[in-house]
Amino acid sequence: MDPAAIEALLKEVSEGKTAVGAAMEKLRNLPFEDMGFAKLDHHRALRTGMPEVIFSSGKTTAQVEAFEAVHAVEPRAEYHDAARAITLTQAATVPGKGMIGVVCAGTSDLPVAEEAAVTARLMGNTVELVADVGVAGIHRLLAQQHTLKSARVLIVCAGMEGALPTVVGGLVNAPVLAVPTSVGYGASFGGLAALLGMLNTCTPNISVVNIDNGFGAACIASLINHL
Repeated sequence: MDPAAIEALLKEVSEGKTAVGAAMEKLRNLPFEDMGFAKLDHHRALRTGMPEVIFSSGKTTAQVEAFEAVHAVEPRAEYHDAARAITLTQAATVPGKGMIGVVCAGTSDLPVAEEAAVTARLMGNTVELVADVGVAGIHRLLAQQHTLKSARVLIVCAGMEGALPTVVGGLVNAPVLAVPTSVGYGASFGGLAALLGMLNTCTPNISVVNIDNGFGAACIASLINHL
């Protein structure tokens, strides 16, 4: 239930097209629905402008449902293999003011970058994904400067030593959201090395989210792009 849906429902009540009882039934699950093992936050879109998203890791199939089960109930649901996400577009979104650039260092970082791209698009943003432009071959990144400089906000995903956001931040005058990924050998400590490297960046237009949190970066980028 989002602001537009509630406004439409109230208009139907005022015009006599929907009975008060029927409207109350539709609003019954606000602000949340208690399912016993979980409490679905139907009110979140009204509060924050973003719907509740389920983080599926660690949950059982019965709690989350696999895509086949979701699709059987809701054929409009889409599965994004690279992003490891199931999405359902139920209403029109307010378009963002500009383009969000999603950049990743290597193809191993693509799942996190794709998660960010899918999330940002779902929230009404135009997104351009630039992949495999890590600092080990920096000429690949420099060849993408037009796209980088066209973005209103950038999400940059990198593992290993996590240097890519610092380089990107030094090339653009837009906010850069750095996403450390868990990609790397032993001393990367599952993304901790990249996280610490990004937190210690010398480029001032960078903020850092948690390891592998492409979703969180996309939410922040969308909020910035809608300001």
